[in-house]
Amino acid sequence: MIHRRDFVKTTLGAAGAALTGSASAAAAGVTETATAIPTGKNTFKLLYAPHFGMFENSAGKDLTDQLRFMADMGFMAIEDNGMMGRPVEVQEKIGKELNRLGMKMGVFVVDKGGNGANTLAAGKPEYVDIFLNGCRRAVETAKRCNAKYMTVVPGDFERNLPIGIQTGHVIDALRRGAEILEPHGLVMVLEPLSDTPNLFLRTSDQTYEICRAVNSPACKILFDVYHMQKNEGHIIPHINWCWNEIGYFQIGDNPGRKEPTTGEINYKNVFKHVYQKAKAENKEFIWGMEHGNAKPGKEGEMALIQAYVESDGFTV
Repeated sequence: MIHRRDFVKTTLGAAGAALTGSASAAAAGVTETATAIPTGKNTFKLLYAPHFGMFENSAGKDLTDQLRFMADMGFMAIEDNGMMGRPVEVQEKIGKELNRLGMKMGVFVVDKGGNGANTLAAGKPEYVDIFLNGCRRAVETAKRCNAKYMTVVPGDFERNLPIGIQTGHVIDALRRGAEILEPHGLVMVLEPLSDTPNLFLRTSDQTYEICRAVNSPACKILFDVYHMQKNEGHIIPHINWCWNEIGYFQIGDNPGRKEPTTGEINYKNVFKHVYQKAKAENKEFIWGMEHGNAKPGKEGEMALIQAYVESDGFTV
C-alpha cells in the first residue's frame, strides 16, 4: 500500500512528473493519480476547505498534487471560486480526484451571478437573464466536480430606486434561480460582503430576510466571518439569529484577512460554538478558507496549518 504522506513527498520531489489526460488538462495542472488513501496527518473536527494556491510552495503547481497535500494535512474539503472558468475536462478530473480522496467540494462562484455591471437590484430583464444563464451553467459545473454549493452576490445598489423595490427585485430573481437549482439538490449561498459600500448585500440579517422570502432550500446564507466582523460584529449572536438559513461558512481573520490567530476574532470559540450547535442538530458545514497566508513560502504554509490545529483544538 502506498501511504499518501510518502506519495506526496515523492511527488513533490519529482520535477517534471509525467502528466496524463488531455493537453488542456495538462496546461491547467491536473493529472491522474494513484490509489490508496490513508488517514490525514491532522484530524480536524470541522470541514475546513483550502483553495488552490494556498499550499503551492509545499505541494507544487499541479492541482491534484495540491489536493493530495491538503488531504494529507487533514483538510477534507476544498473550495474554488473560479471553477466555472476551468476547462470541462479539468472540472471532471478535479471531481474524480476529490472523490478518490474522500474530500468534499465547497463553493464555486456563479459566473456573472450578479455584479456591479448587472445588479439584480435593478430588476432589469437582461440582468436577470444573465444570472439565470449562470445558474444553468452552474448545474453542469456542479455535476462535474461533485459540488453542492455555489456563491451568488446580487450586485450593487441601484441608487435611483427605493430600497424595498430593490429588495423585491433581488428576491424575484433569486426565486427564479432557485427553480433551476432546487431540482438538482444544489444550493446558491448568498454572500453579504464588506468590500465596498456600493454592494447591495451587506449584513447577515438582511440576507436572512431575503432567504426567508425566497423560501427555497436552494437559497441560503454564506456567512463569511471576516466580512461580518467588519460589517456588523457580534458574530456568535448573528450566527444564532440566522442559523436556520445558513448553508456555508467562510473564514478570514480581521484585520488582514489571513488565517485564524492572526487578528482579533476568537475563532476557537466560533468554531466550538458552531460545532456543538451543528452536532446537536446532526448538521455539518464546510468552512471555506477564503483568506491569504500571513507569512510567505513553505514556512507560512506550515504556520497556517498550525493555526488551524490550534483553533480546532477546542474541547467538546
